[in-house]
Amino acid sequence: MATEVVPVPVPVPVAGPVAAAPTSAIPVPAGNPLVGSLFDLTRRPLRSYLAARRDHGDVVRFQAGPPGLRADFYGVFSPDGVRQVLAGEAANFRKENSFYDELRTSVGNGLLTSQDADYQRQRRMVQPLFTRRRVDGYADALALEARSLAERWRAAPGGVVDAAEETSRFALRAVARILFGADVEEAVAVVHHSFPVLGEYVKERGYAPVRLPRTWPTPSNRRGARAQRALYGVCDRIIAERAARGGDEDADDLLALLGRARDDDGERLDPAELRDQVLVFLLAGHETTATALAFALHLLALHPEQRRLAREEARTVLAGRAPTAADLDALPYITRVLKEAMRLYPSAALGGRRAVEETVIDGYVIPAGAQVVVAPLVTHRHPDHWEAPERFDPDRFLPEAERARHRYAWFPFGGGPRACIGQHFSTLEAVLALGVLLRDFDLEAVDRRVALAQGITLRAASPMRIRVTAEG
Repeated sequence: MATEVVPVPVPVPVAGPVAAAPTSAIPVPAGNPLVGSLFDLTRRPLRSYLAARRDHGDVVRFQAGPPGLRADFYGVFSPDGVRQVLAGEAANFRKENSFYDELRTSVGNGLLTSQDADYQRQRRMVQPLFTRRRVDGYADALALEARSLAERWRAAPGGVVDAAEETSRFALRAVARILFGADVEEAVAVVHHSFPVLGEYVKERGYAPVRLPRTWPTPSNRRGARAQRALYGVCDRIIAERAARGGDEDADDLLALLGRARDDDGERLDPAELRDQVLVFLLAGHETTATALAFALHLLALHPEQRRLAREEARTVLAGRAPTAADLDALPYITRVLKEAMRLYPSAALGGRRAVEETVIDGYVIPAGAQVVVAPLVTHRHPDHWEAPERFDPDRFLPEAERARHRYAWFPFGGGPRACIGQHFSTLEAVLALGVLLRDFDLEAVDRRVALAQGITLRAASPMRIRVTAEG
């Protein structure tokens, strides 16, 4: 198990308030006398949110920063509360808190960060590129990258690979190939280095009681600026090269399709808008899948019986051939493994909104202007909705179990009107890759405990080594 995500004892249920309790009644973790929960939220955010729900319940108010500069963050952990924030009152909870402000400044006003008319325009333009039929057409490219990954593993020194590093490389290459066609290698190297740096920078500034201007030459600002310039530079170069050779009107990679997309007025995305969408797809399209795939492999390497069932399914269904989109429905156990990995280790482990108007969540008054945090990693371990929540059990996702469970007890792709547009793409990519790897290799965990880090997304902060044994 990961070092930051510790098993959570099941608390004794406490009846919630009948009438709305005032803001002052919301439980507040003690924190540090000088800076409140600032150090806990910046250094140990996952453990802090888990402990807050365990010790204080489903709505918790964190106070972060020194007196006079203290900011409040409201954690909402129940599935009902999450549904209210993401779906039921989605218009009242906007993506304009300190974290989204920083993310928007760092990676642009793409589909992940835009709002209102900008978001609606972008969504209408991009949605046709992510229909199930269109995404299924990428299966051959995904299978090619999965085969390349398997070939790398066959040549691994000592038969040991770092699952986090390998799946990050695989997922980034896959999304870059689908985005850019042949223009893969330069983008992969830049993104692999720069996104983690930018993610840490966004987190630091999001929690900072005082955000210094980005133009000030602090070490942190310099690191963030270098990472941003590198990302913008590689995307701008590829887009400019496409434009110089006529836009590749017959190409069917995502960049070409985005370049040809038009809004209701017949207008295309300008180069800056195109870059913003590309950056979002590079970020969300590789980190989401890489995290899910890495932890699925790690968990299987730790659990022999579940690994045996998954490998048996992969070898029976794929039987020495390349996977296709149709195999997604033919690999139900591997799909359940993936969903359970995303329950325990969701790549978007934390997400934030700002309340426009005062509202009531789980009986507590949330004031207008409040920064609200929903935490899939915490809700996915809620003992009222998950029996033995720390246990790895793919059969939690049998169809009858899913139907009986609260819709927002599991939400790794978000929910409501801002649900992730790439859910099918990520699932298809991860399931096909797992199928190929489990068909070709047996797994044994070298590192049984893995530390976690939370930047823009969840990632492993220590080696996640697996010994792979080629079979067949």
